[in-house]
Amino acid sequence: MIELKNVTKSFDNKAVLTDINLELKNGSVYGIAGSNGAGKSTLLRLITGIYKPDKGEITADGEPVWENPAVKCRFAFVPDEPYFASGASIKSMAETYRLLYPSFDKEKCLTLSTDSGLDYRKAISSFSKGMKRQAALILALSQNADHLFFDETFDGLDPVMRTRFKNLINEEVISRGATAVITSHSLRELEDVCDELVIIHNGNIVYENAIDIIKSTYFKVQTAYDGPKKEEDFEGLEILDKSKNGSVFELIIKGCRAEITEKLRKTQPVLLDISPLSLEEFFVYELKTKGYSAEPVKGGLR
Repeated sequence: MIELKNVTKSFDNKAVLTDINLELKNGSVYGIAGSNGAGKSTLLRLITGIYKPDKGEITADGEPVWENPAVKCRFAFVPDEPYFASGASIKSMAETYRLLYPSFDKEKCLTLSTDSGLDYRKAISSFSKGMKRQAALILALSQNADHLFFDETFDGLDPVMRTRFKNLINEEVISRGATAVITSHSLRELEDVCDELVIIHNGNIVYENAIDIIKSTYFKVQTAYDGPKKEEDFEGLEILDKSKNGSVFELIIKGCRAEITEKLRKTQPVLLDISPLSLEEFFVYELKTKGYSAEPVKGGLR
């Protein structure tokens, strides 16, 4: 397990992350989302020991990460802009990785390259953007690392390759109990592959929980009525957000779906539709509560 305790990082006297506390458990896939400039990439670089925290402690299985090669060799990190040595091929990079990471599997690297349609001996500089990202993913997965970190890694991959590499990451987590951490601006992408969601805003963690809990607890409701309704008609419902689009009320309600449905039916709606929030809708709601919104709340129950 990786633990962050009161971790703070600043650049040029400007705080990027402040008092971050986070536990990343083995055998899980974590999705990290956040507003622009929230500190997602900085967080991954701190966890993997690329940056030193100004304050706080980061450990992996109880061992400090910073300046600890024995711990770092159990990490695989694919940055948002992968770097390869000039003229390097996947084969030559694999030789280098084998020297740095004791668990690196050359045969696995060759197999993944072949299965992905990549030339193992061709210069990576001649690859397309998507192919370069595939090469970086293949080298990372071939490390057989205990902890895998991917920063906007799926950007540039076509849908088939995105699905393929998501499945490969899941296999690493399921078969070896690895931890995977993925940052992305695409909440739909995280929804497909992750077990846990972490949301960062203004350098702070504003939400952290299992995605299944979001799906079973937060609901988007569309409802309409023949006449006006009073606030007391909706007593007992935890309405988190409300807006109106024409004659239709759009609500976000937290609670048990069956209980929400039963209580709303008692209000005698002419329209009632209840569905779980998508991660994107949940993200927009969470940041809206923090003052980060594209538009103000509209309408109300009246």
